Parts: sequence; structure tokens; C-alpha cells
Amino acid sequence: MTQPSVLILHATGTNRDDDAAYAVELAGGHPVVLHVNELREDSSILHEHRMLVLPGGFSYGDALGAGRLLATDLRWLFQDEMAAFVDAGKPVIGICNGFQALVKSGWLPGPPDGQAKATLTRNMSNHFECRWVWLTPDPNSPCIFTRGLTERITCPVAHGEGRFVPRDKAVLAQLEANHQIAVTYTRADGSAATYPDNPNGSTADIAGICNAGGTVFGLMPHPEDHIFPEQHPRHTRGEDGNLGLALFEQGIRYAAAL
Repeated sequence: MTQPSVLILHATGTNRDDDAAYAVELAGGHPVVLHVNELREDSSILHEHRMLVLPGGFSYGDALGAGRLLATDLRWLFQDEMAAFVDAGKPVIGICNGFQALVKSGWLPGPPDGQAKATLTRNMSNHFECRWVWLTPDPNSPCIFTRGLTERITCPVAHGEGRFVPRDKAVLAQLEANHQIAVTYTRADGSAATYPDNPNGSTADIAGICNAGGTVFGLMPHPEDHIFPEQHPRHTRGEDGNLGLALFEQGIRYAAAL
């Protein structure tokens, strides 16, 4: 397998770019961390890479809302480049703040059409949630990051605005019909989640969605923070496996074949 170049887009305030870079490297990719200002100067840089990662953190200090200003960059400054990147079938993953940016820019569930189909808003608990959760992938989803995964994933969440809310019942029905709900919050045994297993109160326990083509994927939990068994808080008690690394491996494998 060739080693695909993966662009990790850093904005002032993001703080998980190094974590994402390590996950990409471990999964077989070549990570390149780039500040958004450099992309502003030459947006064609995006096309030098086969995969795009929007990492977590607090881009632009979450001014005007979590991910809102980064979403504006994606929607207006880099709209043409993003469109060409996605049309070429190159994979995109947004994690936490990156997911917020993809949703608020319209790239998820996509494509952007000027009308928001969903949002990520304040947790139902009305406070910041930092805990480990379980994710169950939909085996019928077109999402290239979860394709073929049969094992649940466990990883941490760390957010105050992670509650996924579709615009209306029609949007939710479309997401369900197209299997664009790639991962849902569940309990450890795979049964339906309630708080705190669904840490934010997301509609239909939605933890992450993809676009119709399956190449653009976003999720609130942090799979890059469970790429080694030792990162699990109970690993000394024999709990291992269910690594978030699997999502990166699937994405890298797809990107390498392009």
C-alpha cells in the first residue's frame, strides 16, 4: 500500500492536530499539519493530498459558536477547492470541532446548498461532557471510514456543544434511509443508549454522520485518543481492544487506493 499524504488542517485554537497526526501515521498515512492561513495564501495546496482531517479543539476560540468561523472558511474561502476535493472522491474526516465545522458549513450531510440541514448545539446536560463512550457502526452505511467494521469502538468525548439535531423529521428520515448515520452512541453491550452513554442528548443517538457518497464523515467523539490499549483508563484491569485507530486505517486504506 502506498503511503497517502494526509492534510491535517490546523486553525488557531485547535489542539488535537498532533493526536490526529499520530493516528494517521500509525494507520499508514503521511500526516502534514498545515495552518489554515497557509491554505488561505495558496488554496491549491489542498489538492496535493489524498485525505483531509479537521481535528478537534476550539478553532478561533469558538467565537460565534463552536466551529462557526472555521465553517465560514470552508463554505466561502475554500468552497471551490473543497468541492473539487470531495468530487474527486478524496476522504474527509472531521472530529469534534471539525465535525461542527463540517455540519455548519453544510458539507455534512451535504452538499452545501445554503440551507442548514442540521446543527450541533449545547449538550442536554447543559455542561461540558468529558467521558468515554461506545460507538456502534452501521454495517450498511456507505461511510468509507466505517466500512467493514464489525466491532464497536470506545473512545472519549470532550465537548459542550455536541448534540446533533436535524432540521426536521424529513432530514432525519433521509439520513436513516440512506444509512448516513455511520455511528451511534450505545451502551457497552450494544443496546440503546441513555445518558450518559449518549453524553449530549443527540437525536436518535447520533454520534457521527457521512455524506451520501460516504467519503465525508464527521463525529463528536475522539477516536484519535484511543489508538493504543494503554490509553484506556481501565487497561490495567484487562480492558483492551475496540480502538478508534480502525477508523483511520479504513480512511488511509481508501485514500491509498485512489
